[in-house]
Amino acid sequence: MDKLTYSFSLVLEVPELTPADCDRLYETGCDDSTIVTRNGQSFVAFDRQADSLEAAIRSATSDVQSAGFRVVRVEMDVLV
Repeated sequence: MDKLTYSFSLVLEVPELTPADCDRLYETGCDDSTIVTRNGQSFVAFDRQADSLEAAIRSATSDVQSAGFRVVRVEMDVLV
């Protein structure tokens, strides 16, 4: 079965990420993401391939936590 690509963002507890923080995220497996800090909130926006949305979110959360960050919530784009 082919894996699908799921798009979502993990919101982190930290208000701003340093270049070293970003490097650490990429090194722990977040190389399929874009890191954004906006209005004092840090997001890691993923386009992650997985067998299911749940698997994608779980693996991304694990990668972020391995880099030493706490995820406070998951955000999904709403399709209209």
